[in-house]
Amino acid sequence: MGTLKFRVLLDTEQESEIFRDILIDENDNFESLYHAIISSFRFQGDQMASFYISNDDWDKGHEISLMDMNYGDESIDEVASVMSGAKLRDFMEAPDQKVILVYDFLRMWIFLIELLERTEEIVDTPTTVLSIGMAPPEDSRIVNLEEEEEFGLDEEDDFDSDDDFEDGYSDEDMAGYDEYEY
Repeated sequence: MGTLKFRVLLDTEQESEIFRDILIDENDNFESLYHAIISSFRFQGDQMASFYISNDDWDKGHEISLMDMNYGDESIDEVASVMSGAKLRDFMEAPDQKVILVYDFLRMWIFLIELLERTEEIVDTPTTVLSIGMAPPEDSRIVNLEEEEEFGLDEEDDFDSDDDFEDGYSDEDMAGYDEYEY
C-alpha cells in the first residue's frame, strides 16, 4: 500500500501559477481525489465533472465521470468509468502520469494533474501538502451562452414565423388545398 502525490495546476488567465500538491492513498478512488481537489481550491463541488486520462501532450483519453451518464446505451464505443468505482492504482501507469479534470462544463474550469511520485507514506484521508496561489472565485468565469454562434442563429431569426421552412411554398400556394379530399 502506497501513497500518490499529485500536482494539480488550475488553468487560468492569471499570470501567476495556482497549484496544489495532494497526497492520496493509491487504493482510494477518483471521487476522493475529485473532492480533495475541489475543496483545496475552495470550489463548491456542486457541478458536473470528469477526469480524462491523458498523455504527455495533454490529449484527452479515457473518461472517468462523476456520475454514470451512459443510461444503458450500448452503442457507445468506450463506456466512461465512474469516479466512485475507479481506483487510482488502476489508472496510474507511468511515473509522471497526466490527468485532466474538467469541472463545471459551462464555465470549463480545467485542472492539469500530474503524478509526481509514489511514496510508502501512509495517509488516511487525502491531504493538501502544498498550496501556491489564490484560486479565483468559482463564479468569476463567465458562462458563455452564445447560442446564436453555436447554433448558427441570427438576431433576425423569428421562431414564431409561419415561413420557418424553406420549401419554396407559401401559405397562399396551399390556400386551395383541402387535406381531406382524395
